[in-house]
Amino acid sequence: MLTLAIALALFPAMGFAWWLQRRLNNAGWVDTIWTFALGLAGVAVALVNAATPRGALVAGLVAAWALRLGLYIVSRTAGAAEDARYAHFRTLWGAAYQSRMFGFLMIQAAAAALLLIPMLLAATSPRPLGWADALAVLIMATAVIGEGIADRQLARFRALPGNHGKVCNTGLWSVSRHPNYFFEWLHWLAYPVFALGADHAWAALLGPAFMYWLLVHVSGIPPLEAQMLRSRGELYRAYQRRVSAFFPLPNGGTP
Repeated sequence: MLTLAIALALFPAMGFAWWLQRRLNNAGWVDTIWTFALGLAGVAVALVNAATPRGALVAGLVAAWALRLGLYIVSRTAGAAEDARYAHFRTLWGAAYQSRMFGFLMIQAAAAALLLIPMLLAATSPRPLGWADALAVLIMATAVIGEGIADRQLARFRALPGNHGKVCNTGLWSVSRHPNYFFEWLHWLAYPVFALGADHAWAALLGPAFMYWLLVHVSGIPPLEAQMLRSRGELYRAYQRRVSAFFPLPNGGTP
């Protein structure tokens, strides 16, 4: 019952996100709240259900992921114009923007609740810590560090006045059009490895499967690339032809 209460708490958290974006007139803050809310819920679920070294390990890694990503989004959002995706929704939805945004955020709360399942299974596997856990930590570390590198590379590129209106095509961005999304997805692969040996361990695969669907087909790449095509035009189309959309491919690849 306590786990269910933690999951349900995500809905008022995203209700607060809706209120905040309305007050500040900047929906970019909802990404920060979603990340911190899911991270806090994941830590709570791990510790409540598994007072074990694995539970503590999973809770610590969830916290590290949420803090790194959440603080980055804070730095990107504070004092900046609204994220182009949300600005487009504001234009597209018109007078219905606030009501549709509320529904959108409730869907995000439900998505976060679903993503607690792999965290729970990762924390509650009964087997002793071993090689699989070491592999899971390696996957998690690679994902968090890789996403941080991608974010810093993009921030440095955008900070140079001469790059205004151009497309970042350096570092990790030369082998994937969305390396930050790829590493975010990779992070979710750590939980099924942690969950090996748990009852219904297969359900931990919901994390990477669901995040892949969201990032590649729903709320990640499609709206962002539509915005980039509107703002960069042929420059971005050429980038699409040269560089893989998601998985890093050193020799390029089809979108």
